[in-house]
Amino acid sequence: MKVIRIYIDTSIIGGKFDSEFQKASLKFFEQVKENSFHLIISTLVQEEIVAAPEHIKIFLDELKPNATLIEVTEPALKLREAYLKANIVSKKSSNDALHVALATVNNCPIIVSWNFKHIVHYEKIALYNSINILEGYQQIAIYSPMEVISYE
Repeated sequence: MKVIRIYIDTSIIGGKFDSEFQKASLKFFEQVKENSFHLIISTLVQEEIVAAPEHIKIFLDELKPNATLIEVTEPALKLREAYLKANIVSKKSSNDALHVALATVNNCPIIVSWNFKHIVHYEKIALYNSINILEGYQQIAIYSPMEVISYE
């Protein structure tokens, strides 16, 4: 069975410590440890976590040995700009668009996020994918952890 490459944004790291998202987050990370998923983490996640509480930074460090770390690249920045031009999100939320762009240009089939306002939203997903097609990229699946974990 092929292990699925999943890009995680910053909300997933914090979700482990949030009472609303903790149960599904713990199950997701348990399945990561069982090699059901291979995590793709960007340097953007690292930058966003700099101001987070220490326990969140420690948790990210614990994930890194079993993850692939990707850099912010020119193609990702260009794709983010296309998302912003299309008004999928405002400039204020440009990092959210950059997460989607990073996953897309790095050929991750799935993004997992708890960000329902700017990423995991049916209108946003369709818009991100329409821009991906226009820019010559594949469509990307965007889910919350609850939608990717195995319940068996």
